[in-house]
Order: sequence, then structure tokens, then C-alpha cells
Amino acid sequence: MDHVNHTWTQVFILAGFTTIGTLQPLAFLGILCIYLLTLAGNLFIIILVRADSGLFTPMYFFISVLSFLEFWYVNTTVPTLLHTLLHGCSPISSAVCFIQLYVFHSLGMTECYLLGVMALDRYLAICHPLHYHALMSRKLQLWLAGATWVAGFSAALVPASLTATLPFCLKEVAHYFCDLAPLLQLACVDTSWYARVHGAVIGVATGCNFLFILGLYGGILRAVVKLPSAASRAKAFSTCSSHMTVVALFYTSAFTVYVGSPGIHPKGMEKCIALVYALFTPFFNPIIYTLRNREVKEAMKRVTVRIRTILKAP
Repeated sequence: MDHVNHTWTQVFILAGFTTIGTLQPLAFLGILCIYLLTLAGNLFIIILVRADSGLFTPMYFFISVLSFLEFWYVNTTVPTLLHTLLHGCSPISSAVCFIQLYVFHSLGMTECYLLGVMALDRYLAICHPLHYHALMSRKLQLWLAGATWVAGFSAALVPASLTATLPFCLKEVAHYFCDLAPLLQLACVDTSWYARVHGAVIGVATGCNFLFILGLYGGILRAVVKLPSAASRAKAFSTCSSHMTVVALFYTSAFTVYVGSPGIHPKGMEKCIALVYALFTPFFNPIIYTLRNREVKEAMKRVTVRIRTILKAP
């Protein structure tokens, strides 16, 4: 890695994946296909929820908000991943690097809070069905969705701003985007205090939210086992299974990278783990929320019929 003086670093170098060799063109095409499918899948959910009145429910409103978030989430990091796969080590200005760091973590923290809100929605729907629509009013839906974005972008200010104030002696970022741990390794000073602060902020925010989700699902489980028939229990669990799958994917990968002790992963492993929450989770989310979902399939049929009717009209 290149050494520079203890001054403001104007340009960083994103190393990307440096060990895939001859597989690089294949990796580029694979990532590009997944990227385009992710954008299409999340846009499809956003448009479908807005186009079909049968999906005008709090659950699908929050799913559409999640899809909107995921659309921008992948656009924060995947373009630089594709660029490094195509061109190798790629320069990135320090300003763009820190903006990418902040936006990526803001969206990640927002998703963390949004998953908590979605769990709350399922809890109210299953545990308080008679009062659900009165409690989860349109005004409250908009307020909760807005609060997740404000909380996420506020929480990310601390680690991003602290990292941006560090003096850097090295320029080569051992990653395909600007992330906390790879940037801390380039600093001229001891960053153990910074790493502890980052871990505390991200750990407390994600940990508390994860416990909140577990508590809500504990209440849901108690309510479901009291339902009189197996069919009603299966229906209640089916409305939660998609959300639980997404929560498991998101929190497992996030805790592995950001809450664990730094340096415990083999070299290059953090980049592979980052692919899970930065690319594959946004890719699988539309599939998880639409696959085997009867309401979404019926909405697709209704929208398709409407489109055909419009096209056939003189």
C-alpha cells in the first residue's frame, strides 16, 4: 500500500476483489445480472403496491418502503464493486468515499429500524386484530416510516464523522467500497478508541432493535399458539415467515462484520460477508416477499388484466 504524509488524503484506492483472477469477467457478469435483477425486483414491488388497491395495507406499505430503501442501498456500493471488477484497483476521491460511507451506513441503520417497525406491524395485526386498523392508521404508518429514515441517518453521523476526521497515512482500501474497518486500517493514529465507539453505536442500535423484534415475536408466538385451529395458526405464521427470513439474513451478516471483534475474520472474508447484506439480501428480499404470497400473485393478475384492457382499448 502507498504511504503518504500525515496530511489530508485527497484520493483513496479501492482494491476490490484481488484474488479471483481469470474468474473476474464471469464475476462481473454475475454481479451485474444480480444488480439489475435487484433493481427490477424492488421497483416491481414499489409499482405493484401503488398500482393495486388490494395491497393498500400497512404490511405492504412497509414492504414498499423497504424496497425503496433497498433500491438505493445497492446503488450505494454495487457500482464501485462493478468498477473494480472491470478495471481493477479504482481511485475514489476522499469526499466521495466519506459520502459513500455515510449513506451506506445510514441506509443500513434505516433498514435496521424499519425491520423493527415491520415486526411491530405484524404484532399488532396478530395480537390485536380488532384494533389493528385503528391503531395502524395511515398517519401512523407515514410517521413510523419517516422516523426510521431520520433515526437511521442520524445514528450513522457518529461513526461516519469520526472516521472522516482521522489523518490517513495509507491510501489503498482493502475493500470494494468505503467501509469503517478498512478505512480505520489506513489511519496514522491508534484507532482502537474509534473502533470501540463505532462498535458501541452500531451494536447498541442494532442490538436493541434486534431484542425489540425478538420480544415482539415472542408475543406473536404466544398469541398464535392460543389460536383454536391449525389453519389459523398456519396463516398467522405465514404472514411472519418472510419477515423473519429477512431479519435473519440482515442481522446475521451485520453482527458478524460490525459487532464482532475486528481482525477475527480471515483476510478478505469481510468483503465476502459484505456481499450478503450489501447485494444478496436486497436481491432476495423481493423474492422472499413475493414467492408463495397469494395476495401478491392475485394483485399481479389484476394489474395484468388492467394493462391488457388498456392496450386493447381503441
